[in-house]
Amino acid sequence: MPSRDRRPAQRATGGTGGPADAGRREFCGRTARLGGGLLLAMTVPALGGRPGARASTRLAAGAGEPGATAPAQLNAWLKIASDDSITVLVDRSEMGQGVYTALPMLLAEELEVDFTTIRIVSAPVGDAYVNAGNGGQITGTSNSVTDAWERLRTAGAQARTLLIAAAANKWRIPPGRCRARHAHIENDRGQSFSYGQLAQAAAKLPVPKDVTLKPRAEYALIGTSQRRLDTPGKVDGSAQFGLDVQLPGMLYAAIAQCPVLGGQPRSVDSRKAEAMPGVRRVLSVPDGVVVVAEHFWQALKARDALEIVWDEGKNGNLDNASIKVLLDRASANAGLATKQVGDAGAAIKSAAKSFAAVYELPMLAHAAMEPLNCTADVRVDSCDLYVGTQVQQMAQAAAAKAAGLPPERVNVVTMLLGGGFGRRLEVDFIPAAVLASKALGVPVKLVWTREDDMTQDYYRPPAREQVHAALDAHGKLVAWQLHITSPSITARFDPTNKDPFDSVIEYVQNYPYDVPNFGLSYTRREIGINVGYLRSVSHAPNCFAVESSLDELAEAASKDPLAFRLEMLAAKPRHTNVLKLAAERSGWGRARPGRHLGLAFMEGYTSVVAQVAEIAVNEGKLQIHKITCVVDCGQMVNPRIVESQIESGIVFGLSAALWGGITVGAGRVRETNFNTYRLLRANEMPEVDVLLVPGDGTPGGIGELAVGPVAPAICNALYAATGKRVRSLPLSSHGLV
Repeated sequence: MPSRDRRPAQRATGGTGGPADAGRREFCGRTARLGGGLLLAMTVPALGGRPGARASTRLAAGAGEPGATAPAQLNAWLKIASDDSITVLVDRSEMGQGVYTALPMLLAEELEVDFTTIRIVSAPVGDAYVNAGNGGQITGTSNSVTDAWERLRTAGAQARTLLIAAAANKWRIPPGRCRARHAHIENDRGQSFSYGQLAQAAAKLPVPKDVTLKPRAEYALIGTSQRRLDTPGKVDGSAQFGLDVQLPGMLYAAIAQCPVLGGQPRSVDSRKAEAMPGVRRVLSVPDGVVVVAEHFWQALKARDALEIVWDEGKNGNLDNASIKVLLDRASANAGLATKQVGDAGAAIKSAAKSFAAVYELPMLAHAAMEPLNCTADVRVDSCDLYVGTQVQQMAQAAAAKAAGLPPERVNVVTMLLGGGFGRRLEVDFIPAAVLASKALGVPVKLVWTREDDMTQDYYRPPAREQVHAALDAHGKLVAWQLHITSPSITARFDPTNKDPFDSVIEYVQNYPYDVPNFGLSYTRREIGINVGYLRSVSHAPNCFAVESSLDELAEAASKDPLAFRLEMLAAKPRHTNVLKLAAERSGWGRARPGRHLGLAFMEGYTSVVAQVAEIAVNEGKLQIHKITCVVDCGQMVNPRIVESQIESGIVFGLSAALWGGITVGAGRVRETNFNTYRLLRANEMPEVDVLLVPGDGTPGGIGELAVGPVAPAICNALYAATGKRVRSLPLSSHGLV
């Protein structure tokens, strides 16, 4: 393979943090070794361009202009150049949730700079960027702001302290006579230096271990609604997603994969494909067959001309009915007890009134707007990887293995993600691009079609969730028990883990209601299909079972669903406040004629949320008029982003509740595009009313929070309207939409 002379990527150096205890997700930290990476530099008007200037986006080896003195790196997240430009390295993937705005706000608050002048750069792979809650450099579990809350404010305060010390040294005065203000250090004599004039000297000073962070009363930026810094580039088309990558001499690739999930090619006749215009190579890869051509359309047409005999494996007869049988049969097993309080079984046997119900959840696709893609540029001794990923370390490790290189020789350029939702926590689409680039000696962009993306997903696992509960003679809930039967997500990443915890049951482990006898158990039943994390993971399926069953129990107790919940949350004022506000704001108990209300509550991601769905049923068809949502997520960094994410989660939850479901027949996924995998459309969108409750302390998660309560709130409202319980999703399967 010919060697090509390209400037190597600059690696981030320094840092104030390191890998932390990974807890239950330590498998992520064990999956990949840490290395360096290229930087994706986005320059838009809000990021330091002149006012009114057209936004531009470029790939860069680092901050600063060509020929200029290298910017001083004060810590892992901050660079300051001599021209006073300030670059913040964001260590979480931007996939629409707003981290390219929220995280720099934390640093800017302590650094005392104009937030709108900051330049955003995606961070490379590095140990300073490990998310302590996830055990790796991972964007997921709605904890990006939570994880950054102390670290980035501390980074800003440390940099401010270094700059003050550098200025004090120049003036030969004590640091106490200096202060930071508007990206300058001033002294009590009226003198000042800009940050750019001090940065090089500041970077040479010892990093202070103990710095004082601003008290909440002094926040000037945190808690204010700021416009997103990445919006202008997305509006004018200059923002760079994975699909936008262009490199000199780049070729394009399409991949053929077995239509039966889990199948592999048995034989390939590529003669017709190789003779087609523009085709440069056909090669077998672990997941299928890749066609490389001068243009993507050429690669796609040649892929379709391949004559492949597939080995369908064990899934040739798999369908939804057989999956349901597998789960139903497995549910008879007691499974692993994951949490026990009191003796739920005994309490149910001796109670005045008992209850039992089964709730069923389907497989779901991620269906991100941007299909999977990856551009690889493999050379003799290195590889540059341009990819939208939520797992930089795992992406680096996957590329290194495919390229036959040490991980530290793989530079990961994190592109903007056109939706992640957990699909880009996987790295299955990366090796084929790397292998193609290695074989041809040029950069190769591999693009999955929408049909590839839909039919080769790592789907949200199906679940059977069986509730048993009991009421005493006064209608008080004295026992609640849930048995979940589902494939495991966690076991695929860490097969050696014997802990009964699994991501499919995570939400119920934090069951918010006060009940003296509680039981949670899990039976793992694989179905032959890879399953994965989908936005809200266990929270949406578990919340459907929890909140639907509570409404049914409230009726059995002859109590109002709101009052029934409030009784069990009396010791949690934060929770009761959110519930009461949702009830008041939605007009609970005062529904208009022909309208019906349903309630659902959830605690998750260290936040709490309550939703009320207002619906009507006309001629057997559901119409959703309004979703009222009240959220307490602690300290908000940017309320505008919080509100947007809550609205986004509601839309996501509506699509899943109304139409979401993957149909498998003969081992093949039947839904191939948005005409068969329905998403909510603009004319179907109900009114959404969001109330954000002011809070303090560490910020909670909000990216996935609002998804879970949507389905149970709607189904509880449906019962109020029709007297019929819906215990399985989607609602389209019941003829309601």
